[in-house]
Order: sequence, then structure tokens, then C-alpha cells
Amino acid sequence: MSAGGQAGAGVAGGDAASAGPPPRGAQLLSALFYGTCSFLLVLVNKALLTTYRFPSPVILGIGQMAATIMILYVSKLNKIIHFPDFDKKIPVKLFPLPLLYVGNHISGLSSTSKLSLPMFTVLRKFTIPLTLLLETIILGKQYSVNIIVSVFAIILGAFIAAGSDLAFNLEGYIFVFLNDIFTAANGVYTKQKMDPKELGKYGVLFYNACFMIVPTLVLSASTGDLRQATEFNQWKNVLFLIQFLLSCFLGFLLMYSTVLCSHYNSPLTTAVVGAIKHGGGLEILLFNSEQPVKTETTGGRRKHPAGFEGLESGTELQTDWQTGAGEEGGAGPTQARECEAWCLGPGSPPTAPPR
Repeated sequence: MSAGGQAGAGVAGGDAASAGPPPRGAQLLSALFYGTCSFLLVLVNKALLTTYRFPSPVILGIGQMAATIMILYVSKLNKIIHFPDFDKKIPVKLFPLPLLYVGNHISGLSSTSKLSLPMFTVLRKFTIPLTLLLETIILGKQYSVNIIVSVFAIILGAFIAAGSDLAFNLEGYIFVFLNDIFTAANGVYTKQKMDPKELGKYGVLFYNACFMIVPTLVLSASTGDLRQATEFNQWKNVLFLIQFLLSCFLGFLLMYSTVLCSHYNSPLTTAVVGAIKHGGGLEILLFNSEQPVKTETTGGRRKHPAGFEGLESGTELQTDWQTGAGEEGGAGPTQARECEAWCLGPGSPPTAPPR
């Protein structure tokens, strides 16, 4: 074989290797990294919104976007990472991510005051089957029967839980389902735009934050959030500043870990990892100290509405098959969910939003 033929074969072999499935260790670690960042960010935001009574989760979101822009730009200048320079084609390549981000935010905040926190958490599980559906339609990915069955188990648990909610609110359900659609679409399109031929994972993070920070700042000014944040009386408190900056940094890590988890796994796995955090009742434990929860008492024990246990079991089952492993005052629940819509999501994400 000629030298050119050998070189061509080597390149082809390298491409084939790079196109192969990522290592199982990278898949597990990226999912663990995402779940850990999400958990830590909730804890820090909880302290900011309750202990210090910071008035605006929107400003927290702006701080996290600003941190993302600065960290990625400085890393690019120092040649640590690479993403395309800005040109007229960037908005076209990024579309429709900014619109999905806005829709995710608006629908997330619109549903916060309409539903109880447990029902909000349960209905957010519908992000998982929607993500599976959109991955099949947009990315052409096919999933095994085991994964599809586990997703239906999650849906069944959500339906059972929704049926036990006596405070049925159609408007709230519509908004949270729209939030699920925007969140699922954002995850799938992010996976598509991470193609190196497009923007790459760093380009998606950087330009999405760049395009969204100015409209978000204008929105916060028009709603009075910016004025409340500037008049906040704890800016000279060193401990508050440390935690605020930590929240901004963790927000960047969460955005990065979301992209990383979707890169090594899939948007569906990212949605499932987020659901495990929700399914564990973290928000209920942290943010629901003032809001009554409809529960049944059995033998002196508080019991969540039917479906929560089945919902969590389905989520854990899905994870096994995916990875191969066998608010003001006391920070009311509305403010907590607003924080999640901005700080955990888009990713979350949101409610990246996440959420």
C-alpha cells in the first residue's frame, strides 16, 4: 500500500474511532458532574434567597450568564478552549436556542404561582418522554424497548400523582406542559448544535449567553428586579458576596455540565438525571417549609400523593438502563421555582431553568 493510502486509512480509522461510542466512564462521570452541580447550586441559591433574602432570582441568572461569558472568553484568549469567532452566520447557526430559552423562562415563571410545589415537580417529569420523542424526530435516535417502557412508567406515575391533586388548575397545567416542551426542545437542539461543524459545545454556551444577557437585563429593569437588586442592603457583606459569586460560578458549571452530559450521553439522560434530583424531593425539603402539601397520614407518617413513589422508581429504572448500572421571608415556593427556572435551566437549563 502506498504512503498516501496508509495515511488515508489512518485518518479513516481515526474518524471511525472518534465516531464510536464514548467511554462508559465518561458517560457516568459527566452525569454525576451534572447532578452534583445542580444539587450544589440549589443549596447556594437557597441560602441567598432565604438566609439573605436576596430579592431577584433573575439577577442571579444574569450573574451566571456573565460568569459564563467571562470564563469562556478568557479561556479562548489563553487558547485553553476554542470556538468560532463571531460572524453573521452565528445567529443562524444558534437558532432556535435563544427563542427556546425565552420560552422556557416565560412558561416556567408563568406556572410558578399556579400549582403547588409537589405537583409542579411531578408534571416537570413529562420533560423526559418529550425529550425522547424529540430526539427520535430531530436527531433520528432510536431507543430500546426497555428505555421506552421505563419512560411510560414515569408517565404513569405522573398521571396517578396528578389525579390525586384536588386543586386542579388547567392554566397552570398548560404553562408547565409548555415549559416541558421548551425544556425538551432546548436540550435536543443543544445536542444538535454541539456538532463541531456547527458551534461546538463551548460556542453554544458562549453565544447563547451573549445573545440572552442583554434582553434579560432589559427585562429585569422593566420589572423592577434590577432596582431591587441594586438597593439590596447586603452588598457590603463579605459572606453574601462570596456566596453570590459562588452561585455565579456554579451557574456556569451547571451550564457546562449540562452540555457535557448531553455530549457524552444524550439529552434524555440529562433529563433523567435532573428528574432524579427532583424525584428525591430536594425542592420539597428545601423550599416547602411554608406551603402546605396535600398528604395522607398513614400510621403517623406523612405520605406523598400516590404516584411519587412509582415516578421515582421509573426514573431510577430508566437510569439503570441508560448507564448500564444494575423565597421572600422564608423564601416561598414560588420564589424557589423562579430561581430554578433561571438558575437550573436551560438547560435547565430551567427550570434551566431549568428544568
